[in-house]
Amino acid sequence: MSTSPLEQQLESLENRLTSLLATCDDLRAENALLRDQQLALIDERSRLIEKNETARNKVEQMIVRLKSLEAGQ
Repeated sequence: MSTSPLEQQLESLENRLTSLLATCDDLRAENALLRDQQLALIDERSRLIEKNETARNKVEQMIVRLKSLEAGQ
């Protein structure tokens, strides 16, 4: 038995729809992964900014101490 052109079109449409749904699922999963990575990077950036600020404060304190030592001589 051969299928009618309408049945062939419906089957083709069903295959395309199935493919589209699979692509949507893949994109949804990828988007969730990217959001998780973004949150991790934001957290890492915050920690690095904090470490940088701590290092800057320590260097500034050392400079002040060196200047006071130099002035005391």
